[in-house]
Amino acid sequence: MVTELPKTNKSLYETDYNLWILETVKKMQCRDVESLDWENLIDEVLSLSKSDKRKLESLLMRLIEHLLKLGYWETKKERNRNHWKGEIINFRKQIKRLLRDSPSLKPYLSSVFKECYQDARDVVSQTSDLPISTFPEQPIATLEQLLDEDWLP
Repeated sequence: MVTELPKTNKSLYETDYNLWILETVKKMQCRDVESLDWENLIDEVLSLSKSDKRKLESLLMRLIEHLLKLGYWETKKERNRNHWKGEIINFRKQIKRLLRDSPSLKPYLSSVFKECYQDARDVVSQTSDLPISTFPEQPIATLEQLLDEDWLP
């Protein structure tokens, strides 16, 4: 007696994501809106925005970390100053590029600024020999100053 395998209702999205993307693009190019996998397509488009937001938060946090190191980690400053400055320049440029491509994310960046500052403060304290009390509780500068290429602590 042969046992029949249970049938699954898995979609192409679940079984071959890359093929799902290619098929979705073809359907969109042909304007075949009736056969689009709308539920997953909507989720994917929304995830693009979430991804950009997460990237902005990460870049801002890393920028603040390096500004805090430059401003407060005296015992390592002489040795690491140029590296930290290079990272600061890099993170600022990446943030500016992302905001240039999606200016509507600027208010989002402002809304997470204080949380990113606190997280960066915590990270630097845990990865250095400095107690968290070394770093001011309130941000060391405004968001505009942090993004200004000419500003350093």
